[in-house]
Amino acid sequence: MYDCIIIGTGAAGVSAALTLRARDKNFLLMGSASLSSKLSAAESVGNYPGLPSVKGAELKAAFSRHLASAGINITVKQVTGVYDMGGYFGVLCGQESFEASTVILATGVEAVKPIPGELQFLGRGVSYCATCDGLLYKGKNIVVVCTSKAMEDEAEYLASLASSVVYAPLYKGAAVKGDNVRYINDMPRSIEGGMRAERVVFSKETVPCDGVFMLKSALAPSALVPGLKAEGGHVAVDRLCRTNLAGLFAAGDCTGRPYQYAKAVGEGNVAAHSVCDYLAEKNK
Repeated sequence: MYDCIIIGTGAAGVSAALTLRARDKNFLLMGSASLSSKLSAAESVGNYPGLPSVKGAELKAAFSRHLASAGINITVKQVTGVYDMGGYFGVLCGQESFEASTVILATGVEAVKPIPGELQFLGRGVSYCATCDGLLYKGKNIVVVCTSKAMEDEAEYLASLASSVVYAPLYKGAAVKGDNVRYINDMPRSIEGGMRAERVVFSKETVPCDGVFMLKSALAPSALVPGLKAEGGHVAVDRLCRTNLAGLFAAGDCTGRPYQYAKAVGEGNVAAHSVCDYLAEKNK
């Protein structure tokens, strides 16, 4: 079992990882090997202390060098669920699972916000993981909403199982193939149903279905962690980056404004120190 799993490789996650390494903790840093796409796209970062007007790509390269010099590897996984197991946490990545005494959420801000009904029907017809839940919909009719071309392999896997797929790509150049795949170039407005999700409402039509897959490169923390308290769409934390779940901490943009790298780095450091204090108290 790990001391900690850090979810997210943006500024907050990198900062937390460096602090935990300095404190000699056993941890995993999970996320994208390319770190933050938002950081890569930043033309200039104007308020990072000591680095006036540094380009985002330069700051990202500096983060990567620092991780390498500290001997920190990134575990390239997409986390699909974090579960409080009572004294430790289970972190689900598709069909793989990892265990840790603590977790730091450094997931950033979700680019595509949940639509009405998405979180309400999560686990009741709505899923984020094709590998985890695809077989539940073998021979059934599903809707797949996808935000990235990089996730088309998951959509094609679902098409190989389902009787029919209505595919709604929220990006250009979609190329999911299958005789049972129908494209709908429209934005989903809501997911509706009774005890389970039964239909997806688009602006131009309503599609009945047995299930809905929301294939996203990032998930809202409240969708990842059952029972996590949120305020205004962000993870609710105190000044020590503690959430309402003991042993679960959060840092960076996911905790709210200002969405700034300096703030994220500071919170990542605070969250890591809080992890160390929590582990010390737990092991007394």
